[in-house]
Amino acid sequence: MRKLININNSWKFIKQDEVKAIEKNYNDENWEVVNIPHTWNAIDGANGFNYYKGACWYRKKFIVDNLSKRNKIFIEFNGANSITDVYVNGSYVGQHRGGYSAFRFDITDFVEFGSENILSVKVDNTVVNDVYPQMADFTFYGGIYRDVNIVVTNNVHFDLMDYGSKGIYIIQEEVSHEKALLKIKAKLVNDNEEDKKVRFWADIFDAEGNAVTYAAKEVVIAKGEIKETEVLVVIENPTLWNGRKNPYMYKAKLSLVSFNDTIDELTIPFGVRFFKVDAEKGFFLNGEHLQLKGVSRHQDRKDLGWAITEKEQKEDMELIKEIGATSIRLAHYQHSQYFYDLCDKEGMVVWAEIPFISVMSKTEFEGINAKQQMIELIRQNFNHPSIMFWGIQNEIQIGGDKPEARRLVKELNELTKKEDATRLTTMANLAVVDDKDEYNYITDVVGYNKYYGWYQGKVEDIEKWLDGFHEVNPHVPLCVSEYGAEGIIQYHSNNPKVKDYTEEYHALYHEKSWKILEKKHFLWGTYVWNMFDFGANIRDEGGVKGRNNKGLVTYDRKIKKDAFYMYKAHWSDEKFVHITSKRFVDRAEEKINVKVYSNCDNITLYVNGKEIQTKTGNDKIFIFENIELKDGINEIKAVSNCNNVILKDTALFNKVYEPNISYEAPEKDKGGLVANWFTMPELGDVQIEEIKITDDVYSTRCTIAEIMKNDEAKAVLKKYLGNFEEKPMFGMMEFMKIDMIASMAEDLFNEKIMYILNKELTKIKKV
Repeated sequence: MRKLININNSWKFIKQDEVKAIEKNYNDENWEVVNIPHTWNAIDGANGFNYYKGACWYRKKFIVDNLSKRNKIFIEFNGANSITDVYVNGSYVGQHRGGYSAFRFDITDFVEFGSENILSVKVDNTVVNDVYPQMADFTFYGGIYRDVNIVVTNNVHFDLMDYGSKGIYIIQEEVSHEKALLKIKAKLVNDNEEDKKVRFWADIFDAEGNAVTYAAKEVVIAKGEIKETEVLVVIENPTLWNGRKNPYMYKAKLSLVSFNDTIDELTIPFGVRFFKVDAEKGFFLNGEHLQLKGVSRHQDRKDLGWAITEKEQKEDMELIKEIGATSIRLAHYQHSQYFYDLCDKEGMVVWAEIPFISVMSKTEFEGINAKQQMIELIRQNFNHPSIMFWGIQNEIQIGGDKPEARRLVKELNELTKKEDATRLTTMANLAVVDDKDEYNYITDVVGYNKYYGWYQGKVEDIEKWLDGFHEVNPHVPLCVSEYGAEGIIQYHSNNPKVKDYTEEYHALYHEKSWKILEKKHFLWGTYVWNMFDFGANIRDEGGVKGRNNKGLVTYDRKIKKDAFYMYKAHWSDEKFVHITSKRFVDRAEEKINVKVYSNCDNITLYVNGKEIQTKTGNDKIFIFENIELKDGINEIKAVSNCNNVILKDTALFNKVYEPNISYEAPEKDKGGLVANWFTMPELGDVQIEEIKITDDVYSTRCTIAEIMKNDEAKAVLKKYLGNFEEKPMFGMMEFMKIDMIASMAEDLFNEKIMYILNKELTKIKKV
């Protein structure tokens, strides 16, 4: 029978490339003792650009008892970033390329039974040209950051070397309210020296453990063979997995039996459901419309990086449940099996994806690693009922309009449909992709990352774009795969404006966005970017280095920003009252507006014990205007009688004579992300004249990469934009047109600088 032995504790670690560490007798007594999960970037990974990237080594002593002789021994890593080389007792076992999926190696021939063995592991998070991601807006934390196990099996077993999967696939052939027809496919391995006859059993149990149905099949496996077999089972009148309403799970116990011996066995939870997306009406689960009110999640956390435990993952799920979300986009890579299990259990509809993101390799055009990671994602997660969408790329257009990228996206879609025809393929396009671009027609459904009101334009602009796209592409199922704004809880304003980084603008952005999005019934989903702040080493904005601060909850998960409660008011049935801007304590104004988020239908406001006003309605946002403050501390209380239950919240505002300057972001940190990419000169008076721009000359219509290929044109850019090549973001911005970058920072790229750039660039002919 199979045994799983966890070996997370008491590893030796050194933060350098120590090549002699492969030797069994190497002296590692001065190395640091660590437990898995572990990363060497827990601190530096979210505090600036220059975090440690390179090869580090781990060593672990382990014993495999003599009783395990004549069995197969595997080492299982559930996540190590990003290139992992494994040695046992000085012998090379193998390499895995990619930082997010599980992988195993057969170490049977390298193990000394009954005595001490040495496992040596080199992990390297250096970015190389044939492993994805190449570049992205998040930190690539290095280390063995998920569990490590020894797996002992019989020589005849379910395949453990099938891209890290369980070797079992529960395929939902036909599901309705009346019947669930399932094909259970198994990959069987015979490592004996002779043929083996076994019986493959599939027993199905309901959530209470009652037997529902079963199937069996006799299989002969030739020696050394990997054989596929399958059985059909039918569940009559099934209880369907129905999202958060009823995430009902069955269990399949899969066994290999030889005479009276069970030689391998796995128990796999699964749910049965059917779903579709309608380009006009949105997402349907089990025949009923379900609004996918989604959030996106990165897995890292302050002072832990990716080395999180089940405790942190449970906390993340509880926060996502509290806000009332029905769907999660697990960005931008394969997440932990434990978190997918939580999604099954809690009824979250999941978009799962690979890190084919932002930039394609400049030298490897076949996409071998992207395809490997796609297969790993699908096979390892095939049996999770929560997953309904496979994501094949995110903003790959940042790297330029490359024919190689287009071809690879098509091939990834074809591969995904071949691996799993039961789910829908999707992708997240960059905002600059044209409405009629073929990128919109490759996958089953499509998403767009749109940041109107932060990077470009105003929030309200998204409505025009959504309606326009839907009019042009009425048969393309569309979602908003990302939308968001930076919100830093240190900054506050009574007059919030775009790119001021205040908590107030962050909340106002989401108020306006959701008011538009909730009414667009043709959208199959919407995904807030992001549920949590996360590490992004290439960022430096709002006075915070190494972070993306768009989360509804802070990086340490300790503070829910006001916008969290805005969504909770709209999405959750849990009744509550929340006064906004409570961290905006010092107030210099005589009168202020008090805003309350609540899903109750009445709010009464009290100021310093005096009842001021009662507002009613179901708009979720209650604003009490011109509330007068006295000098010093003022107690503001919002109270609701909600279904005969009294709910309330209290805020303390301090009336002061001068504004608290710590509430305002430094001037140099305003203006958004682009403001930190360039150093603009003082131009003085400029006489602006009309310039004729033709295709045979350089201009701001060109990408930075195109301009940089010409020394004379490059000199113009550096003259006016500074040494932007040295900026961490350069790899992501070089394929953007200057006009696009300018639209993201109109104050920086004003009319004068754009005129001068074009005046000088248009003098240079393209070769």
